[in-house]
Amino acid sequence: MNILVTGGTGFIGRWVVGRLLRDGHKVWVIDNLANSSLENVNEFLDNKNLQMVKIMDLKDREPLHELFRETTFELCYHLAASINVQDSIDDPETTFNNDTVATFYLLEECRRQQVKIVFMSTCMVYARASDEHGIDEQSPIKPASPYAGAKIAAENMVLSYFFAYGLPAVVVRPFNTYGPFQRTGGEGGVVAIFIHNKLKGEPLNIYGEGTQSRDLLYVADCADFVVEAGYSDQLNGEIVNAGTGRDISINQLAELISKGQVPIHHIPHIHPQSEIQKLLCNFQKAEKTLSWTPKVTIEEGIKQTEKWIQSTFHRKEPFKS
Repeated sequence: MNILVTGGTGFIGRWVVGRLLRDGHKVWVIDNLANSSLENVNEFLDNKNLQMVKIMDLKDREPLHELFRETTFELCYHLAASINVQDSIDDPETTFNNDTVATFYLLEECRRQQVKIVFMSTCMVYARASDEHGIDEQSPIKPASPYAGAKIAAENMVLSYFFAYGLPAVVVRPFNTYGPFQRTGGEGGVVAIFIHNKLKGEPLNIYGEGTQSRDLLYVADCADFVVEAGYSDQLNGEIVNAGTGRDISINQLAELISKGQVPIHHIPHIHPQSEIQKLLCNFQKAEKTLSWTPKVTIEEGIKQTEKWIQSTFHRKEPFKS
């Protein structure tokens, strides 16, 4: 197939691109590099099926239209987005434009060619899990930040194109994803930030009391889920979750990563109003429709992530197992 990946040089996007190339598809990548780097796809540049890696902002409608005019796509994975909760609180307009308006522009191009779209949403649209059943696709949503609100708005636009125009479309809601190639600064995920700080010998800072929990999904498992959602026709017009079915408190996560090698501090939460106290995924729908289950445990995932961060950012420091 001819497949377009927006945000394809990003953390999850580069893993999606890698899986698609391994499956033998021709892949076009566009990204504005706001949350990513071209270095993330360096290992794929010699692959004959990687057709293009282009710096492009989806809000620039003419270049986007030209791309669709030049190439006939069969599938589009839309991963490009503003993803930082605090940034969305500080500057909601940018997040809305990048996550909702840009999605509309892409939908219009997909509609003209009837290109199936897989829209990457987030578990952050949900209210907290109320019990150990976890959050399924019928669980209540709660736009506790402009980021979550923009994603919900974009989800609804994507699904509306399925119902109004018959455009094949699926919304995927992965839970908190971590792994190699995730940024280790403030815009990164908690696992990457904790590991990076540990390797620097610095304290692990936890926002609030640390009792909030997360269902942490390894990025290779996430990418497989996203790709499979595009391959299947069973989920058109629907929303589907991916996670591990196991949550861990941030306090427990910090202990697991620090291994007593660095101190753990609690600091005031930067956005307590947007905190979700318990995120636990029920992924039965993905398991049933896609035969997908996560393969990587949190312990193994942390090990692999630490190896990558060690080799990428801490080459001069001895590796601590």
